[in-house]
Amino acid sequence: MTAAILFCISIVALGQFGLYYWRATIANTSRQQVSDRVRIAAGIQTPSATSRDFRAILNVLELTPDLRGSGSAYRAIRAYYVAVEKIGSLIPAVTGWAETEMDTCSRYMAVMAEQHFARNMDCAVKVRGI
Repeated sequence: MTAAILFCISIVALGQFGLYYWRATIANTSRQQVSDRVRIAAGIQTPSATSRDFRAILNVLELTPDLRGSGSAYRAIRAYYVAVEKIGSLIPAVTGWAETEMDTCSRYMAVMAEQHFARNMDCAVKVRGI
């Protein structure tokens, strides 16, 4: 019985650590500058992406081919964005936090879009050189 309780506590602690690590990775990546190429493609008017730009960035990503196969690479961040959006709309006390988190998700997706564009351009250059 004691072993089962310790096992459950360990699983919960590992899950919590994994969630914090994932969140820290997103926060670190979202601190990078959003490139002009992504801002122009998504129609972003501000120097940095905001929560209102998330869907436009997703549209840009869906329009560009992914050379690695599946187009569902950003499913977790999309789910997180939707969950935070719902929480923010249901609980008025956390609206500010939710807006900040959605801004972080948008900036993260903008940085990922720039990296996606760069990979595609590198591949195009390699193909032309063959």
